[in-house]
Amino acid sequence: MRHVCSVKTKPRPQEFLASFKWTDSVRMKAEGSMANRPDNTAFTQQRLPAWQPILSAGIVIPGFTLIGLAFIGIGVALFVTSQNIKVLERDYTGNSDDSSCTQCIDPAKINCVCEVKFSFSELFEGPVFFYYGLSNYYQNYRSYGVSVDPNQLVGDTKYFLSPDSTCSPYQNDSSGTPVVPCGSIANSMFNDSFKLYQTVNGQKTLVPFDRKGIAWWTDYNIKYRNPTPVNGSFAKAFTGTTKPVNWPKPVYELDPNDQANNGFLNQDFLVWMRRAALPNFRKLYGRITGGAYADGLPAGNYTLEINYNYPVRSFDGKKTVVFTNVSWMGGKNQFLGIAYLVIGSLCIVMAVVMLIVYAKYKFPDDDSA
Repeated sequence: MRHVCSVKTKPRPQEFLASFKWTDSVRMKAEGSMANRPDNTAFTQQRLPAWQPILSAGIVIPGFTLIGLAFIGIGVALFVTSQNIKVLERDYTGNSDDSSCTQCIDPAKINCVCEVKFSFSELFEGPVFFYYGLSNYYQNYRSYGVSVDPNQLVGDTKYFLSPDSTCSPYQNDSSGTPVVPCGSIANSMFNDSFKLYQTVNGQKTLVPFDRKGIAWWTDYNIKYRNPTPVNGSFAKAFTGTTKPVNWPKPVYELDPNDQANNGFLNQDFLVWMRRAALPNFRKLYGRITGGAYADGLPAGNYTLEINYNYPVRSFDGKKTVVFTNVSWMGGKNQFLGIAYLVIGSLCIVMAVVMLIVYAKYKFPDDDSA
């Protein structure tokens, strides 16, 4: 007895719509949903031709080997370059008895001056970058990071007299006068200052710092703006406001001799307002690039004179100064070179392991495909 197997094919959507009795509303909805479907093309229906490689031992093992060798080569270049970058770091917190800055730890002492002495046995190649560093200082706290009024920092004077509430408790001073710039970040601005001298034949020669262009270009040209002067006076634009509590002078006197470096566009202010992500950080103070020091700091004895104002003892912080130069890869960073060396070595090891496994367990027909 012959059994006939019938196969029912699913009707196409158009045939199904034509054979079914629809109400007008249902028909409109169905036709609308069909109209929203993507076009029946290879691209929209994901039918484009694709190449899927067949990963055989003859491809994977040489591939891992080449990648490993490339990574090791890059890692060696990065590591050797980083090793050639010079860094001189000195702590001037004043916690040790042999430091001249110990006398300045007391916050009651204002404009206390101390010195840090060091020497170079050979040329410290330039350009030399000079940083100040802080440790155990958490600029990444949310309450600290939001304590700022961006409207003030773009020079909008209507926010000078009514600072944003996020600036609290540095929104107004004790008498209720609005603070400009308000907030915790601005109020805690770093205010130590430095002068570097080279001792030549018993005489001190000032080594000039280039303080211009140390902030991000976007901060100076886009993110921050000064208010328009009133009647030709920049200070009058801040009428009715006061300086932050911890500042010795108002924002419009940060650099009265250079209007391009004054107010919210002051380079030191811009550097400080860009918060650090980690509790131990350094910020650029200046560069040594010109005059007799264009090639770097010659061998000899140096004295860094520090106007010690910034207190860190209350939160167990430390202050350091750092002299360093750079290379084509930037500043000193051994991690990047080590990371490349580790990944490259792992690739080589994996290639050797796969070669051993393949040599021991391969089948005659493995490569016939």
